[in-house]
Amino acid sequence: MKIQLETFEQPTKSPFRLLHDPKLNHLYYWHFHPEFELVYIEGASAKRHVGDHISHYKNNDLVLIGSNIPHLNFDHGVKTNYLKEVLHIKPSFKTDFIEQTSELQSLEHLLELSKYGIAFTGSTKTEIGKLMKTLHTLSPFDFFMQVVTILKLLSQSKEFELLHKKPFINKYRKKEQGRLRKIYGLIDERYQDKISLDEIATLCHMTKPAFCRYFKKATGTTFIGFLNQYRISQAKRLLLTGKNISETCYACGFESLSYFNRTFRKITDENPSEFRRRYLNQ
Repeated sequence: MKIQLETFEQPTKSPFRLLHDPKLNHLYYWHFHPEFELVYIEGASAKRHVGDHISHYKNNDLVLIGSNIPHLNFDHGVKTNYLKEVLHIKPSFKTDFIEQTSELQSLEHLLELSKYGIAFTGSTKTEIGKLMKTLHTLSPFDFFMQVVTILKLLSQSKEFELLHKKPFINKYRKKEQGRLRKIYGLIDERYQDKISLDEIATLCHMTKPAFCRYFKKATGTTFIGFLNQYRISQAKRLLLTGKNISETCYACGFESLSYFNRTFRKITDENPSEFRRRYLNQ
């Protein structure tokens, strides 16, 4: 599972991108992106951190997040079996399509409200959750129509809570947004190789101490800690596809088996063989 970057990378004209059941529960991923994001998660109880709002959800959650609002991945720290669907909506879908179509004014209002962050409740959450779980099975045309239907139902719902009292303003300047994209992009492309602090600091045109301070403030963790969390999330995926522990260790950028085992246990509270045995025996 690739780390989710702040922009659409795939060459597509679609205004939507679906991430079907991405598993990032061992990764602290504090991030933002220009796309609107609709998240549905079930089978989990965890922290909901959107912008300045911090709360906890139980059993399931359905949240619409506005463009460039920083948020934590909803499965951070989750250890139960869970399902997650993440839908990204390009900003151009609002400006070039919705705002130019009078029949879609209710959708425009919905996306304007998303600047506050919206948590949906009640039957709306149940109904939309069912629809989102089918999106990955649909043809492109049916997928498009289903997303529009979902947005319509959300725009008509009265079962919601605004997460902020006023529209959230992203404190990150464009320069800082671009810098974070470069960092996440490098991790995504090079996690299998050695990535030094000197290299990443040079990429950001910063000294090493300045970069370390910046990254800790921006993400809440150190760069090495973030990189190791991402590598372990990749290792879990490889272990469940049949790779042995040694192959997985070196394929994910670790230079020694002992360090890989220590890091895996520190992040997941179990060693790689215990993790693989537990999941494959389910």
